[in-house]
Formats: sequence, structure tokens, C-alpha cells
Amino acid sequence: MQRKVPRFCGVIFAALLWSLLPAAAQAQVRIISPAADNDTSDVVERGRRFEAQSRWGEAVNLYEEALREHPGNSDLTVRHDLAKIHYDLGRRYHDASFLKALATLPTRDALGLYAEVLLKIQSHYVAEPNWKAIVQRGTQGFQVALGTDVFAKQNLNRRISAAEVQAGFQQVESMLRVRNIRNRQDAQEAVSAAAQLAQQVLRVPTAATIFEYTCGATGSLDEYSSYLTSDQLNDVYSQIEGNFVGLGIELKVAEGTLQLVKVITGSPAERAGLKAGDRITAVDGRSTTEMNTDQAADLLQGVEGSVVEVTILNSAGTRRVAVRRSHVEVPSIDDVKIVDQEYGIGYLKLTCFQKTTSRDLDAALWKLHREGMKSLVIDLRGNPGGLLTSSVEVADKFVDEGVIVSTRGRNAAEDYNYTGHQAGTWRVPLVLLIDGDSASASEIFAGAIRDHRRGTLVGQRSYGKGSVQGIFPLGLAGAGVRLTTAKFYSPSGKPISKVGVSPDINVQKTAKPIDGEVAAAGTQGGDDAVMAAGLQAARRQIAKR
Repeated sequence: MQRKVPRFCGVIFAALLWSLLPAAAQAQVRIISPAADNDTSDVVERGRRFEAQSRWGEAVNLYEEALREHPGNSDLTVRHDLAKIHYDLGRRYHDASFLKALATLPTRDALGLYAEVLLKIQSHYVAEPNWKAIVQRGTQGFQVALGTDVFAKQNLNRRISAAEVQAGFQQVESMLRVRNIRNRQDAQEAVSAAAQLAQQVLRVPTAATIFEYTCGATGSLDEYSSYLTSDQLNDVYSQIEGNFVGLGIELKVAEGTLQLVKVITGSPAERAGLKAGDRITAVDGRSTTEMNTDQAADLLQGVEGSVVEVTILNSAGTRRVAVRRSHVEVPSIDDVKIVDQEYGIGYLKLTCFQKTTSRDLDAALWKLHREGMKSLVIDLRGNPGGLLTSSVEVADKFVDEGVIVSTRGRNAAEDYNYTGHQAGTWRVPLVLLIDGDSASASEIFAGAIRDHRRGTLVGQRSYGKGSVQGIFPLGLAGAGVRLTTAKFYSPSGKPISKVGVSPDINVQKTAKPIDGEVAAAGTQGGDDAVMAAGLQAARRQIAKR
């Protein structure tokens, strides 16, 4: 019996808090790359420097951010796709569950796995599959793999020359180029032939070739669909539950070190005394200047109960800290407080949408109610999304009736209108803070509040990820696939994909709102212009009552 398919519209954090929206979140660290600027040639140059150092995760982040500013740019698209193939390849070959499947899965089962992935695509993907393009993406991935050390070490004879590898690949590519690939069966037969030929001319194990085509099949669809190894699939289920094994930290790269941006309350990192602003200069004795971010993340993750030693640098000097990895509960609701006693303005940060979010939000709302809440500011900035049903449940707490979100897919079963229910609706005046990193499930919530005129949106236009993904377990290798199954639309029928949700009060990150002044940042707003504008909007709401 197939496990129930979770429907979610964004990436929520699992064992790593990972900044790549398309990728399966997995590990305990979010790596934040520098923001891309408006000069695409400069972005490509910076990206190539990351590529030259095999810093593929940072390259992907850089290109993705730039593509948001320059959608459809051909140079950025090509560089992004290539970096993504490299990044995913590196992750697979550092994944113990993938390496086990690669070593133990016979050719017949590997082909069966590929066939099952194609069947899932045919049955559930939001658009009609292009089978020729699916195979071509697998061929591109196979070519990249042949040129990487991690694949070559595992699958190629050390005595084979680069010229021989290139000649062998060209035979595979030439054979596939002349094949007619019009349907799923054609694709399966083409990949079977490619794997056999690669084994003959390059001595590459057939399963290794088939896996590259399997991962290429999902990678060819869109930036959110992907193949999930057994460990990655388990991580996704952990995300949905809101817990994982790790340290409980969020990192960014800063001057050759890994700087802590956030330490989760109650996490192993907090118990070990790590604080936001600290810098990690070494992991288990290895300097962070000698590794890329992917390698650092690999070293920081591990099994429950194991210990990692990190060298911490801060204003007090340098010290070594041993941190024991354990289960971390990721709070979807954080920083619940009254921020303005005079006006009774409550505040909470909604960090992601997971199974526990509705329950956690209820507890936060009643706490603020007991403390005299008259208006509420909900901070969605940086919220990457999560469960579709969770976002609907949250919106339903503030929207008494009518459509909250509509989903539309190629399969009629994906067409559904989610509606609000009057019972249990909170009438408190509402302000939502959003930014360019508020994505997916966050945009469902924000779009519902905007279209129902239920509150005021403050900040910057949201990310624009208007699609729903399903997680489908596979029958072999404990693996799964994440597939885009539908697009979603706000209550007024507006698409979110590539558009986002625009705020009522636009606050530039370094400027005042375009359509109104922001009060000078004080004790409630600090240096946070968006928060200051949100507080001002909340005060105006109360004054009108």
C-alpha cells in the first residue's frame, strides 16, 4: 500500500536548514550566499569563480537570485542548470543511502526504478511530459558525471584516459540522438540501451548510468521536482513533522568562516553555548577555509548521539566546543510577544508551515489574547513555505468564509478549492510582514489575507513560487520523487507563480515606504524599517476602530 502523499508548496527545513528552494532540504545548516547584483555579466563571472572552486551550492544560489531579477536570461539559465546538475550529483555521492543503492541494486531493478519514476511523471506531473527532453537531460547529467572526480572514483577505471571517456560518451550520445523517443516506453528502452553501451565502451556499471538518467528525468521538469534518495525522503518526512537530528543552527559564509545567523531555541547548539554572530573556523580540526559549504554541511551532520567539535571565533577569542547531535524540534512559531503595550500590538514570527503550525499558532494567539492583544503583526519574512494544508489552516483562522486558495493541475484530482470556515475565526486587526524570501505556503496565506481585505501587507513583493509538490515513495531503494502536481491561485484567481504577492505598503530594504512615511525607528522597530512600517499600520488599524 502506497504511503499517503504529502502535498506541500515549498521547502521546509529538515536536518540542514538549506537555502536552495528547489532542492530537498536536508542537513542542519542553511548556507546563505551573497545577494546577486543587477549586472548579469558580473553575476556570471562570480558564479564561474564558485564553479572553479566546486562551490556548487553557492553557485546555484547566486544564479537563482539573479534569475529572479532577470527571468529568462539565457546565460543565467544555462549556468544555473549546469550548477544544479553538479550540486545534485555531489549530494548524491555523499549520501550513504544512495551509495548503498548504487552498490546493491542489480540492473533489472535499476531499470525498474527508472520506469517507476517515469510512470509517476506521466500520472502526476502538472504538464504533459516531453519524453525526448527527459532523456536528453539524463544524457547531459551523465556527461557531467563522467567529468567529475566523485563519479569517476566510484565508477570509472583509473587507467582510462579523458579522451577515451569523451569518445565513449560520444558513442552513447550519437546512439540516442537518432532514436525516436515519443513515449514512456521509448524512453525506458533508450536508457536501457545507453546503460548497456556505456558498460561496453566505458565499463561504467549499468546501475550508475541508469541512476544519472533517473535523476535527470525529474531534473528536466522544473526547479522544484527532484529525485529523493532514501535518506532525503526520510528527511522530508522529518520536515513535515517539524523535527530532525542535527545541531540546530543556520549559517552563512563570511570571510572564509561559517557565521552563525540563528541558533534554534533548545537545540544542541544553544545548549553548547553557541550564539548568533559566532564564527566557525574549523570542524573536527579541519579549517573551514579549506572546504566549500557543501563539505562543511556534510561534516556538521551526523547520526543522533554523535559528537562534532567546532572551533568558535567571537569577540571573546577562540574556543573549541563539542556539540552532541540530537533531535531538534523546529518551532514554526517563534518570538511571541506584545511589542507595543500602549496599543496592544502582538507580534509573532511564522518561520515555516508544518504539521504542528496550526496547533502552535493557537497557543500563541491565546497567549497574546491573555496579554491584551488588540492588533497582531505576523512576520512571514524568510518563510520558505511548507505544507499546503497547514497554510490553509492558518489562513482559516483569520478568513471567515470564501476561497483561501485554488489548485489546478493536469490531473483533475488536483483541481480543488480550499475554503474558510466561520467557526473559530479571529477578528483581530492583522498586519503581515513579507519579503522576497516569503515563498509558496507563505504566499497562499498572504494572498488570502490580501484578496479578502482581511489585513495589511507590508514589506517587499514575495518570491513567486506558485506550485504544489507531492512526495511519492518508490517501490525500490527506499527512494522517492518530489513532483510538481499543480499550480495555485489566490482567492481572486490571480496566479502566484513568477508573480508573487505585492504588499499594500512597499518598504524598500534601505528606504522608506513608497506610498507612505515610516515613523522613525524606535524601541519597537529598532533599525528594522519593515517592522516599523508594520507597527505604524497596526496603530492606524486600531485608531480606526
